[in-house]
Amino acid sequence: MAANPGTELSSLNFGNMIGGPLCAVIEAQTMAARATADFIKTVGFDKENKPVYVEFKYPKEVAPYQPAVPAHVSGVALSNGGAGYDDANPPAVTFTAGTGETAAQARAVVEGGKVTRIELTDAGVYKSAPTVAIAAPPSGTGTVMATATVSFAESKDAVEARFQEMKIEVPLLTILPIPFIRVEEATIDFNAKINSIETQSESSDLAIGGSLEVKQRWPGGSAKLNVSCSYKKTTASGSNVERTYSMHIFVKASQDEMPAGMEKLLGILEGAMRSTPVGEVQ
Repeated sequence: MAANPGTELSSLNFGNMIGGPLCAVIEAQTMAARATADFIKTVGFDKENKPVYVEFKYPKEVAPYQPAVPAHVSGVALSNGGAGYDDANPPAVTFTAGTGETAAQARAVVEGGKVTRIELTDAGVYKSAPTVAIAAPPSGTGTVMATATVSFAESKDAVEARFQEMKIEVPLLTILPIPFIRVEEATIDFNAKINSIETQSESSDLAIGGSLEVKQRWPGGSAKLNVSCSYKKTTASGSNVERTYSMHIFVKASQDEMPAGMEKLLGILEGAMRSTPVGEVQ
């Protein structure tokens, strides 16, 4: 008798088929968590449970480079604002300049007929302090020429940058990626294919044979009749069952977010970084 596909499927242990992979996923997640804990303990801390530090040496700039500054006009101080100037046409401001020097540039600001201030637009390049002159106001009654003095800055040579050799100690855990692997998704596909084929055949064979023999012996006679009969019936049956089972398991893992406790621990370790000088200032 052929197998019943429903009976075949009902005999399968789906608990093991589905629960087995799920248990394997849980076990894998457990192993990943233990691997993370082992990584933190063995890599980040020594046998005395003290953080493992990595030391670096680097030059730290303690004084920046200062370029050379030529002697120049640093400012113009108004000593007398004068009178009679045109507010719309301020007077020209000129600076003296010798050979090899670049004259400074400035403009006057006039308000109410008086020069109220001198704005320096170009400091110029000088070897010694120059003088400044403000043009006279338009001729007329009550005009007074404005005057000003120059503030002079001496030249300065370039100053090289100064460096201090420093040593910094950084906790190893703060510069390494910590594995936080978690199983994000698990898909289990199970397929069962059962093909049942039943065959049956039947054949029969019937044969009848006979012979008649007569003997005459008068006044009486005799007769002999021989009859033969045969019947043959053959029946054959069978069944063929094909079973195919397949299981596909898809597991997707990803890097999980850092736990809050680990994030706080790394914050503490970052605060424990130490930077100390180990060499002279150069």
